[in-house]
Amino acid sequence: MGPGDTRVEMSAEELHLLRDLFSQASGFLLREDLKFIAERRLAPRLELLGLRDFAGYARYLRFDARGPEELETAIDLLVPHETYFFREPTQLHCFEHELMPLLEKKNERIRCLQLWSAGCSTGEEPYTLSMLLHDRKSVQGWELDVLGTDLSRKALTSARKAEYGPMALRATTPEQKAAFFEPLEAGRVRVLPAYREPVRFGQLNLLDTSAASLLPRFDVIFCRNVLIYFDQLTRRRVVELFFERLNLGGYLLLGHSENLLHLSTRFELVQLEGDLVYRRPGP
Repeated sequence: MGPGDTRVEMSAEELHLLRDLFSQASGFLLREDLKFIAERRLAPRLELLGLRDFAGYARYLRFDARGPEELETAIDLLVPHETYFFREPTQLHCFEHELMPLLEKKNERIRCLQLWSAGCSTGEEPYTLSMLLHDRKSVQGWELDVLGTDLSRKALTSARKAEYGPMALRATTPEQKAAFFEPLEAGRVRVLPAYREPVRFGQLNLLDTSAASLLPRFDVIFCRNVLIYFDQLTRRRVVELFFERLNLGGYLLLGHSENLLHLSTRFELVQLEGDLVYRRPGP
């Protein structure tokens, strides 16, 4: 450390200790290239708790009665929450214009559609799905249920408020902004009640299989840019969970840089006009 640099440095051994704790708790992989970020973001936690180094922090997380609560705080500080409305528009276009007609035909008898945004962060994705479906004439009168789940309670608190600043709107057109939001002060907006109504949020650790087993079955699961933060074993576990929570013939949509290579052979790969998606085999 240079003069005036009070940053607590993390040794390789301390990095491995924390990596094991984070991975066991949530599947989050604390990679070597994240060491500097972890030092910077967790140093205030060490100061607050009166700890001298990251080895002491690891002991606190593992053995102190308040360790589980602090572990959740630490993971929340490290896991990226970057998202915005109408993200990955090509995939959303494929969902709206190619998958939805198939799902409407499949579900025309029950007139119900259930979507899951896994790792929804502050809620932009599930609200986007609600906006895409709300005014769709072919599903008028259907029961629409959009579930957003995330590990972070803090992110979910923001999601439930449904209030956003300019960064969340950077892919939103002026027409969409006028149609889906009400203006607030200082350039902020709130999602209109009609688009909030079908959306519900819940805290969920994707490694908690007992809690996940209580979820309903879904027609589509969106898990975009989440698996990249997990180790390989956790990815397999989460993908298996998604397979089990999909209806027969349901679809899994991943981020543009993610795929199921070496993770699962149970899904069918479906080639759409502009995207690749995965399907649970069935009628």
